[in-house]
Amino acid sequence: MSAKILALDTSTENCSVALMVNDQLYTRSEIAPRDHTKKILPMVDEVLKEAGVSLQDLDALAFGRGPGSFTGVRIGIGIAQGLSFGAELPMIGISTLEAMAQASYRVHKSKQVVAAIDARMSEIYWGQYQREIDGQWRAIAIDDGQAECVIPPSELSSHLTVTDGDWTQAGTGWAAYEDTLNSLPLTLSQGDVLYPEAQDIAFLAQFEWSNGNTVDAEHASPTYLRDKVTWKKLPGRE
Repeated sequence: MSAKILALDTSTENCSVALMVNDQLYTRSEIAPRDHTKKILPMVDEVLKEAGVSLQDLDALAFGRGPGSFTGVRIGIGIAQGLSFGAELPMIGISTLEAMAQASYRVHKSKQVVAAIDARMSEIYWGQYQREIDGQWRAIAIDDGQAECVIPPSELSSHLTVTDGDWTQAGTGWAAYEDTLNSLPLTLSQGDVLYPEAQDIAFLAQFEWSNGNTVDAEHASPTYLRDKVTWKKLPGRE
């Protein structure tokens, strides 16, 4: 039997919640770029009521740790920490890029996925993933050793370390930098996964739970990838 895990994500334009209880999944998801703070807690209440459980009945709380919108990532981790503190739940942070790889498998049965989120300022958040036999994902590092990075699309081609096989696209970066990314030395197929979903975060969190990879709420941390997050922001682009 799987762990009872509540997952939430507000790292992109999408706002989503998922609850996994006794292998049953309860989900809510809505594109709401500026309304995450209004939407997320009602979604949590809805899935808990639908499943007939309380926060105190759960084993863990999972969240999309980023990368993504700085504001969105902060909102998500802040709300997740508040819920976790209140119910004394351990937390599990899941990469939003890896969550999109899992979504691509869920939707397309893709086992090799290249995920790119538009990071603005002529950069993307990038991750390249291969699915293992047990259902976990292996992140492939670029040549500087980073498994996930923020990088100008024009520089990515020379840094790839694995190019064999067929790769499914995921994320908003492909539309934002279509010509540059489609010229990568990869055999690409178009996918329709644009955003991370909490249901995929909940699925991936099961592996982390099984491996004992949880943290107390005070130690939960985001993944920004871009260190300087304030002075470079452009008006209206968060």
